Amino acid sequence: MLYGTPALEAADKVVLAEIEDMRQDLEYRLAETHRWDGQLRRQLQARAIQGSNAIEGYRASVEDVQSIMAGEEPLDASNAVTKEIAGYQQALTYIRSLSRAPAFRYDAGLLNALNFMMIGHHGPQSPGVIRSGAIYVRDFSSGRVVYEGPDAVLVPALLDELVAWLNEGDLEAPSYVRAAMAHLNLVNIHPWRDGNGRMSRALQTLVLGRDQIMTPEFCSIEEWLGQQRTTIEYYDVLGAVGRRRWSPHGDTLAWVRFCLRAHHMQAQRVAARLAEAGEIWTYLEEQVDADGLNDRCVSALYEAFVNRRLRRSRYQADQDLSQGQAARDLRELAARKWLQPYGETKGRYYQAGPRLRRLREEFAERAVPLRDPCA
Repeated sequence: MLYGTPALEAADKVVLAEIEDMRQDLEYRLAETHRWDGQLRRQLQARAIQGSNAIEGYRASVEDVQSIMAGEEPLDASNAVTKEIAGYQQALTYIRSLSRAPAFRYDAGLLNALNFMMIGHHGPQSPGVIRSGAIYVRDFSSGRVVYEGPDAVLVPALLDELVAWLNEGDLEAPSYVRAAMAHLNLVNIHPWRDGNGRMSRALQTLVLGRDQIMTPEFCSIEEWLGQQRTTIEYYDVLGAVGRRRWSPHGDTLAWVRFCLRAHHMQAQRVAARLAEAGEIWTYLEEQVDADGLNDRCVSALYEAFVNRRLRRSRYQADQDLSQGQAARDLRELAARKWLQPYGETKGRYYQAGPRLRRLREEFAERAVPLRDPCA
């Protein structure tokens, strides 16, 4: 028996309808190709990876996550955190491919494979293999047990039941609701010795991707969940609905509501970023042209605007330049006060200079607060 899918109330259906409206608007706006699309998608994917790993205590800057995604050495992240980020990126890349696969069915082997991709570097934790013993989730601050997973002998059958449900169960339910319930059931089954939380969040993204709810970069709520205050709420609602041990009965509506709110808030954030991207890019094009610079420099300035830190190798790859061309462009942007260099040789990076900082401040003043759909 799994945790059951709840019936939505009128207020929940209103939130769901608003999410759907925002999704359709985003898809309409994304149907037209823009010069900033690639960088925006990369930023969103990096923030999703950052958020999901931050929940587990593996913290890295967005800039370092992007470096790891590109196969580069991060400036600040430790080797241990780098491995976690790289493993999660590998799994999300596969999920992105599975979202578009014409022939697809969920199975336990797929879930085990995704777990191995995420934590294959944790050899002693038997990555990709169903646990054979008890498992406990502890509160980091107090050390007390807050959840005990089901007995190991029950796990294979529970996982099979979940797989059957993913393929055939509650197909009439809204995709966002099914995805939330997939997350809830997998995290409470806790099938592996490690990586259960990240796997559950990734499964939620996969369910939405299979239902063609845009691409994982735009439908994931992992960035929203990774905020410290939201992470606390996330654990609180999981604890309240899941209880202290496997108990698939009772009301799960609070969990679904939490996920719907997260989707609503994240969709607002993505919509704002998408609108802002066009305004920023257009303004930077005008300024680059007025300065007599090559128009490719807009890419470097946009990256420094949204990500706070730019490395020469990123700009070089984005614009398919030689090392010398990229270095000359960045030196010129620094001379014009658009960028400020820091560090030397391999550790050199660029941040916003006085002119770009003023632009950032202007956009910050114009930012519209997100609207809580449940307030």
